[in-house]
Amino acid sequence: MGTWDIGPFDNDTAADFSYRVDEAPEEKRAEVLLATFREVTATGGEYLDSDFAVEAIASAALVAAQCPGGDPVTTSYGPKKPLPELPADLRPAAVEALDRILTKPSELLELWEESDGEEWKAGVLKLRGVLAEG
Repeated sequence: MGTWDIGPFDNDTAADFSYRVDEAPEEKRAEVLLATFREVTATGGEYLDSDFAVEAIASAALVAAQCPGGDPVTTSYGPKKPLPELPADLRPAAVEALDRILTKPSELLELWEESDGEEWKAGVLKLRGVLAEG
């Protein structure tokens, strides 16, 4: 995975995921995001692959952008097409996925812990906070 910064779309996997979001019909985009959350939470206590985690974090950022206090996704690596208003029931699914990503065994968590990823973790926790309140 090529990663160049700590943001939700600052890696190759998330940038590629943006194309999947853009290619989905507008009425199916919420389902694309929900699928990423379900892929993460379906692992239960099993090892969580970093690609699933990265896509779920990118999805969470898109959902959080529509919440009060959420930051807009302005990176050129995010989806190019505007998202429709997303259903509120995506928020608890996103929170559950972020909680799983921050719980071992999680490859992405381990990779960031190896490189002093406190700033990355703080960003994920900020997303979680917006989603939990929103």
